[in-house]
Amino acid sequence: MSEPLVLRGRLVTPRGIVDDGAVVVDDTTIVWVGPSDGLPPAWVLPEATEDTLLPGLVDLHCHGGGGASFPDATDVATAQTAVDEHRRHGTTSLVASLVTAPRDLLLTRTALLADLADAGEIVGIHLEGPFLSADRCGAQNPADMLIGDAALAREVADAARGHLVTMTIAPEVPGVVDEVLPALVDAGAVPSVGHTDASAEQVEAAVNRGFDLLAATSNRRLTATHLFNGMRPLHHRDPGPIAACLAAAARGELVVELVADGTHLADATVLSVFDLLGAGSIALVTDAMAAAGMPDGAYQLGPMGVVVDGGVARLAKGGAIAGGTAHLIDVVRTVVAAGVPLEDAVLSAATVPADVLGRRDIGALAAGRRADVVVTDADLRPLRVLRDGEWL
Repeated sequence: MSEPLVLRGRLVTPRGIVDDGAVVVDDTTIVWVGPSDGLPPAWVLPEATEDTLLPGLVDLHCHGGGGASFPDATDVATAQTAVDEHRRHGTTSLVASLVTAPRDLLLTRTALLADLADAGEIVGIHLEGPFLSADRCGAQNPADMLIGDAALAREVADAARGHLVTMTIAPEVPGVVDEVLPALVDAGAVPSVGHTDASAEQVEAAVNRGFDLLAATSNRRLTATHLFNGMRPLHHRDPGPIAACLAAAARGELVVELVADGTHLADATVLSVFDLLGAGSIALVTDAMAAAGMPDGAYQLGPMGVVVDGGVARLAKGGAIAGGTAHLIDVVRTVVAAGVPLEDAVLSAATVPADVLGRRDIGALAAGRRADVVVTDADLRPLRVLRDGEWL
């Protein structure tokens, strides 16, 4: 049996920052976290460093990276390329996201990703569609969007073999609230409000229904898929989905996703949401597509052609933003530069998403959690990544 690993540096924990702390890893588990001067004598304290130690990050919404796309992958090796790209940059737990597609293709891609989940390479599958609003399709194909169909939701869940963790739905689409929401919750998945042109009242009704269903099973919160993006804009006489999602999050019924990569949202918008809700109701996500970690050029996102220029992905036809190109550590760095405290940014990029998944074994530097640690420099650039007790 190997000796426990002791890491030293500035720690970012759910309780705040420890300027000079230590993390002790025994095999695959964190067994001690605290100030370096309190390290029990059973372990040898390393020399002080300028490293910053974060928990492994948890991305709830990611379509690909490293040149590979989950919606377009036809084999596990291709999908693994995208996982590895983000893992090298500190995302040790990743939910693989699909986009709206015809039924047979959705089932095929879901089954392929279930193989990755069975192997422990991803922590779940997210379907962004197909029960969405064509009026707010964003970078997705409106021709493939459907009315709510509980049977299809159950088919997808069966293809996922227990790994469907969330699905984005538009509450105003017929059949979504009455049929799809119960089917998703029954399958163990969290409904996520997004790509919607709904009124505030329609969203409130959906959230109330979903929250009651979840409370009877897992006591988890709904989410809002990339708040602000793919939604009717907020207006003081027509508050729409944004106001309803913010209110639900403030009540503790919902977690809002933010793609805070400097492209999808203005810094002032991100700061306002953190001030309104607090980090505990926010999940930072990438919404990354194949171009994450790759040069500018032409890419695919499902059936849609995408051109990346200056690191910004847009549809080749129409110019809508087509996902992100950042890693989650880049998003953390962006929001910290905007003025969000580091401990809040990390809570929203690790602990909160883990809670959304119902996972209490990941997402924090805390005793008993899985040994996932990201070692960065003072500027939050990743240096080394420990996942499940192994250096990548």
